[in-house]
Amino acid sequence: MVRTIRFHLDENCDPRIAAGLRLHGVDVTTTPEAGLLKASDEEQLAYAVAHGRVVVTQDTDFLRIAAAGHESPGIAFSPAQGRSLGQVIRDLLLIWELYEPEEMRNRVEFL
Repeated sequence: MVRTIRFHLDENCDPRIAAGLRLHGVDVTTTPEAGLLKASDEEQLAYAVAHGRVVVTQDTDFLRIAAAGHESPGIAFSPAQGRSLGQVIRDLLLIWELYEPEEMRNRVEFL
C-alpha cells in the first residue's frame, strides 16, 4: 500500500508544477507522460484510480464528476486564475506532507 500521496496533473496544468514538485521528491505524472493527451476527463480519472494518484486540475468538470459520486483517489482543484505557480506547488506540497492517500480518497481539496 502506498503511504505517500502521488499526483497526476491533467492537461490543463502547467508542466512546471510537476517540475517543482519533483524538486521536492514528489511522485508526479503528467497527462502527456501518461499518453493521455486529448483523453476525456473520465479517462483521466480512470488512470488516476488505476495508479492511485490524486488528480491535480483546473478543470471544473472534475468537480462535477466528484459531486456525482465517482470513486477517486482525490482531486486537488486550483482555479485557473489568481494563483502563482509557486503558490500551487506550495499547496500541493502541503497536501503531500499532511495527508495519507486514504485521507484524500474521494476528497476534493481547493487550492
